[in-house]
Amino acid sequence: MPWREIQRHNFTRIDKLLDFLEMSDPLRAQIWQKPRFPLNLPLRLAHKITKNTLNDPILRQFLPLNEEMTQTPGFMTDPVADATFRKGNKLLVKYQGRALLSTTGACAMNCRFCFRQNFDYATETKGFKEELSLIAQDPSLSEIILSGGDPLSLSNETLKELIDQLEKIPHLKLLRFHSRFPIGIPERIDAGFLNMLKNTRLQPIFIIHTNHPRELDDDIFAALKKLQCLNIPLLSQTVLLQEVNDNEETLKMLMLQLVHHGVMPYYLHQLDRVQGTAHFEVSQEKGKSLMETLLASLPGYAVPRYVREIPGSTNKTPL
Repeated sequence: MPWREIQRHNFTRIDKLLDFLEMSDPLRAQIWQKPRFPLNLPLRLAHKITKNTLNDPILRQFLPLNEEMTQTPGFMTDPVADATFRKGNKLLVKYQGRALLSTTGACAMNCRFCFRQNFDYATETKGFKEELSLIAQDPSLSEIILSGGDPLSLSNETLKELIDQLEKIPHLKLLRFHSRFPIGIPERIDAGFLNMLKNTRLQPIFIIHTNHPRELDDDIFAALKKLQCLNIPLLSQTVLLQEVNDNEETLKMLMLQLVHHGVMPYYLHQLDRVQGTAHFEVSQEKGKSLMETLLASLPGYAVPRYVREIPGSTNKTPL
């Protein structure tokens, strides 16, 4: 089935998801029924969720709980100060040598802890003419990061047109994708997408976002293997989340599953403090302790770097 058709089966109505999960009335009372940031959960992931509980580590990432309505000091709408680094409508330049192109506001799924859930994606501006001009005028840039939203939400035709334009900028060498699509809709890694990556002069780098080992399965790794067969480096990033993955066993299992399939753990992120997500936060002290256990029990290449983003810093800050 084409990925667009599969995406139409995503749960976007809370009542439909709760019925699917056979959720009891007392549990339903703990759920924010009309959140500002909408529900969006692929059916593939919903099938992996244990029914009639709010404690499932996959469900907690996507279901809006009443805790989101709590206003917490120190949490804000733009915790990483994206607005400060915006050049043009869709280009963010934070770090030396690379820039992030916000390709779309659409995602394969809506994570409740998303630090860009309040981002103005300027969707009324079609195309990337202004951003391509800015990139072409800055010879210090060698890498473009396609993010969003999720760049794989774009059609193959739109992506190819964008990549063709980026290829014309001589100082660009690397093309990085940040995507959650393979976790929810691995069918998105289709022949058209693979063909454009195979034929680009730019070196692609592909980074998936995954937070729990139960998100992963053989179909996902089969899709990722198609990228590996094109000599595309595959990395992963994970957000440290309370009651999702804040224990040694879960993190160890996740990292081992990834490296067993040739995906190198890249970052373990401390939560970006977006308003409404305080119930996800794990203390840095606990995070450091977890990292010590991972370092003691895993080979070095299987241990991600534990980092947080501090606005204005020249790089992600190691913790």
